Formats: sequence, structure tokens, C-alpha cells
Amino acid sequence: MRRLKCIVAYDGTDYSGFQVQPEQVTIQGEIEAALQRITGETIQIVGSGRTDAGVHAQGQVIHFDTASSIPLEKWRLILNNQLPSSIIVKDVEEAPAGFHARFDVKVKEYRYCIDNGPVPDLFYHRYADHIRYPLDIEAMQQAAGCLIGEHDFTSFCSAKTFVEDKVRELYDVRVERQNDFVWVICRGNGFLYNMVRIIVGTLVEVGQGKRAPREIKQILEAKNRELAGKTAPARGLTMWQVEYD
Repeated sequence: MRRLKCIVAYDGTDYSGFQVQPEQVTIQGEIEAALQRITGETIQIVGSGRTDAGVHAQGQVIHFDTASSIPLEKWRLILNNQLPSSIIVKDVEEAPAGFHARFDVKVKEYRYCIDNGPVPDLFYHRYADHIRYPLDIEAMQQAAGCLIGEHDFTSFCSAKTFVEDKVRELYDVRVERQNDFVWVICRGNGFLYNMVRIIVGTLVEVGQGKRAPREIKQILEAKNRELAGKTAPARGLTMWQVEYD
């Protein structure tokens, strides 16, 4: 058996998330169906993380095991020929037998895109949340800095999560403006359910002047989801890259 590691990009708009679900169209389901057509094997892929319905990826990492003798250099072309145009395999490489796409992750980076122009950009409407009113980027960045480090992120995850340990470490949280677009960039060792989208929703309220940057520390300490902002729409979020040793 060979273990292959792939970097995958996808437009998550029309999918019910990454993970296989009964009677739903998912990223995992499409990739596994393509692998079965290619190899005749029933293959279960493992992703570096699960993305929700409507969330995109530039650098999702998956691994799978196969007995196929297809040469390594042909895998990318063959997979892309079998996948819908909304899913692209960017790279395929041989991985050590012990490599695990999820458990070996050292850093994940998510980016959230806000279209802050006066009217929505037609070509970004699937990948950005449009907010037409001005945002105070300096205040948002000041608030974002309060999130860096190791914290209990109970206030910044969905109340529906069943994960008991909500301590995570964020290595960097930045807010950057590029013309009419505002990017919120989060890098950390792991993320809770809806964590980045709730962070973005809260930072947007800071940018609107509805909250002061100093409130972020109080929200973290309270460990109460009701004190943080709204969950930002899924369409603006992209799993940007995943790093390993």
C-alpha cells in the first residue's frame, strides 16, 4: 500500500461541507467517488480538518492509502479529470506510512474576505461577505491582537460544539486592507467549530464602532458565547494553508 498526500482547493458554495454526510453532496464524497472510479478500490480519505457548508479551501490537505500502481506524476491529472471543476487537486506526493493529514498538523491558516466596497464585486460574491459601510481597520487590528496566544475560546465557538477542551493557541491574527477588500487572517494550532467566523463577526462590530477593542479580553475571560459577535457568513471563509514539520 502507498500513502499519498494531496493539496486540494475547492469552492465550497454548493457543498454541504467537507465531511461525508448521508444523502448530501460533500467534498470528501466527491473525492472518494473519483478515487473509486480510478482505482476500483473503496478508499476513505482523511482531511486536515472539516470545513462547513459554504466554506472554501486553497490548501486543504488530505491523505489516502491505495494499492494502485499509477505513477506519482500522473495522479494529479487523473484526479482532476474525474473531479468536478469546483474541486482541484493542486499537488500529489508520496507520504511516509505514518503521516496523518489531521494529527500531524502544526499550523492552520484561515483567511476571511470582506468586500468593503460601496457595491458588491460581482466576481467575489461567492468568496466574500459584502459590508458596504466603513470599517475602522486600526481598531479591528487592535482587537485582533488581544486574541493572539493561548486562550479558552469558549466565547468564540458555536454552542453546538461537543468538544470539551476549548483551549487553543493563535499564533497570529491580522486585519489587512487591500483596496476595497479587508482580510482577517488567523493562524493557530487548531480551531473550534465556527471559531474564525465568530472572531470575524466580533471584529466587524469593533470596526463599526459597536464595541471597543478592549472588550475582546473581557469576552475571552467570560467564556460565554452570547457575549461575542454574530457568526460571519460561510462564503467569506477559506482554509488557506496547512503546515507540517
